[in-house]
Amino acid sequence: MRIDNVPTADAGRLVDPARVRYDPNTPRMVVGRDAVMLWYDQHLAVVWKPPEMLSVPAPGRHDAENVLRYVGTRLGSALAVHRLDEETSGVMLVARTDAAQEALKALFESHTIERRYLALVRGAFPAGPSREMRTMMVRDRGDGLRGSGDGFMAKPAITWLARVESYGKVSLVEARLETGRTHQVRIHLAELDHPVLGDPLYADRHTAGQAPRLALHAARLAFRHPFTQEDLHFVAPLADDMEILRRRFAEKVQGRSSEQREAAAIELGEREAPPPPIERPHGTGRPQVRGRGGNSGRNSPSGRGRSSGPSKPSGPSGRGRSGGR
Repeated sequence: MRIDNVPTADAGRLVDPARVRYDPNTPRMVVGRDAVMLWYDQHLAVVWKPPEMLSVPAPGRHDAENVLRYVGTRLGSALAVHRLDEETSGVMLVARTDAAQEALKALFESHTIERRYLALVRGAFPAGPSREMRTMMVRDRGDGLRGSGDGFMAKPAITWLARVESYGKVSLVEARLETGRTHQVRIHLAELDHPVLGDPLYADRHTAGQAPRLALHAARLAFRHPFTQEDLHFVAPLADDMEILRRRFAEKVQGRSSEQREAAAIELGEREAPPPPIERPHGTGRPQVRGRGGNSGRNSPSGRGRSSGPSKPSGPSGRGRSGGR
């Protein structure tokens, strides 16, 4: 079974039937472990990289499978133009010729390639439109790790972040890269106090232990082909392991009592708090509104107080592409 051409073995996933395809002739593979060729031509290839696979060969790990070897074995040549962290799943672009490598790197440098990631992060990420995170990034922020800072070698890093869904103490966040610094999404989310679950570098020990791997997924890649000028875009649903983890957090929230869900919605800013109760003191027919802020309702000339009821929940700020939802 494939969703957007990406194999899945997750039988509990909610999907749009139009995005699902049954392919009985798929070569033998292990879903979630093996890479998948999404598209290719004589110039470049687009690959779905599973978690725990290297993007490029690594020193001392010559026997480990990597995306460049996968493409080179099948198509004869493969050259790197960008990388995904080993534990990150999702869409990756590979050049097949020197000319394509040079042209694609130029697209990255000019920020004309659209890259969007999905991340499960700690805490209730603020709702609303995308917010810009703009910093200068250095290789060593003072503790041996990359991060925001200043200095001669600092480079601008820009990420646009928006909440897709929230599950109480965990949120699904979309990150759109405007620049592509190493660990940029992970660093910016951590600096906003919303580190990615499973991140061993930029998250605290508890957050790092909330996911079996870095809960980061390259969900969308879009660009204009440098030679054919064709507009290409590729969307990859969450990898099975990350979708199952996302569903687990969502089900915890759905399993709460109605009172707990109401309190959580108010806390997350998805619903307004109910108005304070109205009481009629003894000896008078005039209603009074009791609350911390004094009289929050105004009495009409007839003596009947008016107060607004709770508004309808607005729901998440956007519906994610995860799992074909």
